[in-house]
Amino acid sequence: MTGESATPLDGLKVVAHASGVAAAYAARMLGTMGGRVLLVEPNGGTPLRREPPFLPGIDGTESEESALFAYLAAGMESAVIDLAAPEGQARLADCLTGADVFIDDTPVAAREELGISETSLSERFPELIHVSVLPFGAYGPKAGWKGEDAVIQHAGGEGNLLPNGLAVEMFPDRAPLKIGGHFGEMQGGIAAALGALSALWARPECGGQYVDISCQDANLAVGAFAIQRLGDGSIEHRVERSFRYGGVIPCADGYLELLTLEQRQWDGLVDLLGRPEWALDPALADSLERSRRGPEINGYIREWASVRKVDDIVSAGQKLGVPLARYKSPAEILQGDQEWHRGLFQKVNAGAAGLVDVLVSPFHFDETPLSLRAGPPALGAAREAAAAGS
Repeated sequence: MTGESATPLDGLKVVAHASGVAAAYAARMLGTMGGRVLLVEPNGGTPLRREPPFLPGIDGTESEESALFAYLAAGMESAVIDLAAPEGQARLADCLTGADVFIDDTPVAAREELGISETSLSERFPELIHVSVLPFGAYGPKAGWKGEDAVIQHAGGEGNLLPNGLAVEMFPDRAPLKIGGHFGEMQGGIAAALGALSALWARPECGGQYVDISCQDANLAVGAFAIQRLGDGSIEHRVERSFRYGGVIPCADGYLELLTLEQRQWDGLVDLLGRPEWALDPALADSLERSRRGPEINGYIREWASVRKVDDIVSAGQKLGVPLARYKSPAEILQGDQEWHRGLFQKVNAGAAGLVDVLVSPFHFDETPLSLRAGPPALGAAREAAAAGS
């Protein structure tokens, strides 16, 4: 890594052995920050390549290109290595020679036979940062447990608190849900990337380290307030888990999110609403009273918003310092001027799907957006130098 590079992790070499989202997302983030990532895949490729939904092909029919894989593997290179064979283990050792980080989600019980256990790798590669990413970690009574995204979210406590706000008002009998997509596993990937960076930062003093990541633990951190309240003797419930007023507001042509936490924001909201008589009640100058009368206030806000368009409300509200914004569909986000101005998306080649718009990174380091080297790799498409770990 160089201090004057165009990207924070320029020169970093990462090898990822990932069959699930968490490990792949960790590698993706390191790669987006400049690391060169080699994805080690079994014969036939990682299961992520077969994860639906699939992107539409250039001819309009469904392709065999997984949308999830296209996102997670963008910018990576691919090497097909059979770790069950001695020659495959030798080839992986070549890849790890000179590598900085190895990210792996192989079940603990299978690692010794494949030559990728914590002990064997630390002995052979003392400077390597070995990151283990599993649903419940590599140690403890649940180390061998499997866990898809729904399991991880509920094991972390967040699933039981969904839906909340407007959704639970509309569907009070709906069973606990999970956040759409792969939120739980991606939280594990974020923790794994941060763990790898922390170990890299400390490597000059202590050498290589083994980083044990539990996706459940990462999701517990998401619901830290609920856990804190549990420690205080209060069990949070989705019916009560919402701000007393504001939140998701239905409008004439869509939805917006409104949240006023400060007095000046409340004052701006009153002006936005046209200073109605109910909002000028002196008692509502007190934030505690507003909280107590939250459902009543929300009734007024929703009635007012129901006959107005989202963009009109947002434009007027932002000029008054009211924190609110439109809920956009995925198509609206991809067409957004702000999103493209900030370089959030990049067109990459996704094989049979042709050029697709892919989110580059959820963060910036300076005014220059990060970029992807390429789209997802074809199976086994690695430069010889990368496959040799040089």
